Amino acid sequence: MRDLDAGRDPAAVQGGRHGAGEFSCRDCETITQPPAPFHATPRGYIGPQLLATILFDKFGQHQPLSRQSQRFKCEGIDLSVSTLADQVGAGAFAARPIFELIEAYVLSAERLHGDEIPMLAKGRTDTGRIWTYVRDDRPFGGRDPPAALFYASRDRRGEHPARHLQTFAGILQADAYSGFNALFDPGRKASLATPAFCWAHGRRAFFELADTAQNARRGRSATAISPIALEAVRRIDQLFEIEREIHGMSAGERLRVRQVRSAPLLTDFEAWLRDECARLSRSSNVIKPISYLLNRWDGFARFAHNGRICLTNNAAERALRGFALGRKAWLFAGSDRGAERAAVMATLIMTARLNNSDPKAWLADVFARIADLPQNCLQELLPWNWTPPTSMSSAQAA
Repeated sequence: MRDLDAGRDPAAVQGGRHGAGEFSCRDCETITQPPAPFHATPRGYIGPQLLATILFDKFGQHQPLSRQSQRFKCEGIDLSVSTLADQVGAGAFAARPIFELIEAYVLSAERLHGDEIPMLAKGRTDTGRIWTYVRDDRPFGGRDPPAALFYASRDRRGEHPARHLQTFAGILQADAYSGFNALFDPGRKASLATPAFCWAHGRRAFFELADTAQNARRGRSATAISPIALEAVRRIDQLFEIEREIHGMSAGERLRVRQVRSAPLLTDFEAWLRDECARLSRSSNVIKPISYLLNRWDGFARFAHNGRICLTNNAAERALRGFALGRKAWLFAGSDRGAERAAVMATLIMTARLNNSDPKAWLADVFARIADLPQNCLQELLPWNWTPPTSMSSAQAA
């Protein structure tokens, strides 16, 4: 059987044949044969290193399979796009148990960041969605390892986050997307989630109305700078300045500082917003961002009463950045199954990155070991528990 594998350098791919001889006992004439070499995927001939390279390049470096196939061909290796696609499917299936462990870990958190991003679907060019939920307690000195979970859907309906988070009863940090509202509904059968909204979203609309540099570039078509928007940005920036000072402190210490310094600023800011809103006409361009904050004020102000809440939802937006970059390379998901595979592999790769592990090296070790590990030992392969093999550590040091 021909076997292909690669180390960190794709040029190291080599092909060969493995032959298993038969042996017989002279006394009892019993015939035995050594087991066939291990392969990362059933009936596959691609080894764990090459499989990890293909998957990481596609989902971590956003290289379409057609481009990978051309690269391999230039190196004298004949791997068609259909062959690579088969291996992607087999690899995502083989890594599914690790995805399920990460999924259970993320959804057991007391606080999550949530967000979504559009992704085109092939065919009728539907606008599908990739959803992410990030567990990251590092801003308040939490010791639990960070992890990111991704799901795919064909549309943006609220039934998807309701299904994803059907057992979640903690704090959900998100933007004001109405699809999350079912999670905060007091009539929800499952435990109620608590919203905490993103101040970066609240600040953005004010900043656009107060961006002097952008107005200068517009020239004669520039609109007048809003003094109310300028003042709103200044007040919000005061909150961000406090957050930069307390980043990494314990939740209790963050809460103490917020109660002393942030809470009075919030009280003054709310009173100022309501006063300005009462004076402005409904046609004013600044009335919309003011209403955005005031209509959701409890969710925006919740951070002042809980040291674990972050001021922004940037953790989720950073997790989705790879899809924003990848869309320019691969344009769309070819099928619902392809989108689901992308979500599985993004979960693995982003979680490895959050835990400062080399995603490709980690994936290669997972594919090399997962078939032989008992189910109750799979926790050893999670990125925060993983230790690079001795040979791999030596090679990287060299």
